[in-house]
Amino acid sequence: MEHLKRPAFASSAAPDGNGSVSETVRGIIQDVRTRGDAAVRELSARFDSWEPESFRLTPDEIARVVASVPRQVIDDIRTVQDNVRAFAVHQLESMREFEVETMPGVFLGQKHLPVEAAGAYVPGGRYPLLASAHMTILTAKVAGVERVAACTPPIRGEVPAPTIAAMHLAGADEIYLLGGVQAVAALALGTESIGRVDLLAGPGNAYVAEAKRQLFGEVGIDLLAGPTEILVIADEHADPFVVAVDLLSQAEHGPDSPAVLITTSRELGLEVLAHIERLLPGMPTVDNAGPAWADHGEVVVVDDLAEAYALADTYASEHVEVLTEQPRRALDEMRNYGALFLGAGTCVSYGDKVIGTNHTLPTRGSARFTGGLWVGKYLKTVTYQEVIDEASSAELGELCGRASRVELFEGHARSGDVRAAARTGAQLSWNTEASVVQ
Repeated sequence: MEHLKRPAFASSAAPDGNGSVSETVRGIIQDVRTRGDAAVRELSARFDSWEPESFRLTPDEIARVVASVPRQVIDDIRTVQDNVRAFAVHQLESMREFEVETMPGVFLGQKHLPVEAAGAYVPGGRYPLLASAHMTILTAKVAGVERVAACTPPIRGEVPAPTIAAMHLAGADEIYLLGGVQAVAALALGTESIGRVDLLAGPGNAYVAEAKRQLFGEVGIDLLAGPTEILVIADEHADPFVVAVDLLSQAEHGPDSPAVLITTSRELGLEVLAHIERLLPGMPTVDNAGPAWADHGEVVVVDDLAEAYALADTYASEHVEVLTEQPRRALDEMRNYGALFLGAGTCVSYGDKVIGTNHTLPTRGSARFTGGLWVGKYLKTVTYQEVIDEASSAELGELCGRASRVELFEGHARSGDVRAAARTGAQLSWNTEASVVQ
């Protein structure tokens, strides 16, 4: 293994969890918890210079905003949302509810129940992420969530019309022009004017991610997303120009976004480096892509694709592009990734923006133990039991009595005893006159 380029800094393995970001977020959450709407209003004015009479947009305001968006943009939003909806529907259909009879008269079942209310955070700031509206709001609606409350920040004091249109068309029941930690805290905790939700979803900056981390437990969350990541696996058949373009496409997300190439071809690796050196200065997003590539870019040459797949699994990257002669081999060889993009005909940007799979994915190595946001995240998989056969209930009761007493849980054992005795008529040894309240 040879490094043609090493990252200047190691990527953080976990969210902040301490330090200045954590303390700032903790203070904001406590302020919203204590003062509700008053705190939200002050924080919005301080951080976003935004203090309207109401943060929630009315139906008339939404209609005016949507009408201001160019027709082509609206048509494109609808097309992308059709793609996202179709994939989410297929996911939902893959989740089977069932009921089985495991013993005579013993019925066990599984149901999928949507959470009652979900909060969707759609980032704004320098880049209005319309696609996050599709991924969070629309997926929740496909899951059957009755109430979806969505927040997005103003952009330099202006209403982000395309984002609002995307939120509305995705099916948001409430739209708030509100951003940052104050928005996340208001959704999670509830205020006088914003009802609390059961689950928070959507990406954000380091402060939003830390707010979700601190609020987890009081509210469910999708996942803790860090800086966007891309890892490309390429062999000698790949086009080095395409590889370079795709690496930079994700580096532009932010100055701390890792972009990694693992290749079996030293020549290709050198050509990719040359293309990036030429392309970077002319990128409009060089302020982000430049530092990202300088500090977190990496090019590694390995002996063969087996080593490439094994090495890629140690990164557990958010996005993995496979630009090889037989890209589908990665489906059998790899296990740690947020999403795979197989072959030159697709790319991470398709997943980010248009193709239909969800773009809210695990980062910082968490693909080792979780996937990304999907329709199932908005569902609670619950079970139920019914026993209508006395003989089966008695058999289970005897088993329960024995199993519980091994664990020294006498109360549990007695629940089983009374059901066994109802069938057999046996005397309960512990049911004495002294221990029974008449």
